[in-house]
Amino acid sequence: QVQLVESGGGLVQPGGSLTLSCAASGSISRINSMGWYYQAPGKQRELVARIISGGSTNYADSVKGRFTISRDNAKNTVYLQMNNLEPEDTAVYYCNVDADIYVTPIPVRRNDIWGQGTQVTVSS
Repeated sequence: QVQLVESGGGLVQPGGSLTLSCAASGSISRINSMGWYYQAPGKQRELVARIISGGSTNYADSVKGRFTISRDNAKNTVYLQMNNLEPEDTAVYYCNVDADIYVTPIPVRRNDIWGQGTQVTVSS
């Protein structure tokens, strides 16, 4: 199986910065992409940013220019640098991994691997 360990959430004032990290471990053959999603109370989980194995990235329009996603392939870790945070960014942030994993001797692609979530609160 695969485990995702997230860290870096917390309380920050508007205009502040936070960096989230998510480390994947376990029976991984290959990671195809890693991403961050957020879910505010009463709302659906939405994509924040995603980075694929070749390094291409995509972002939600609401975070473009403020958030940066990056990845350390050697550590199977993805980061989300969040700058100029706004109260509207308040949510639980979840890491997601799309990977080929060893469920059987032949790797199987799974895109439903989620972290436990980390709370980000932007408030004065």
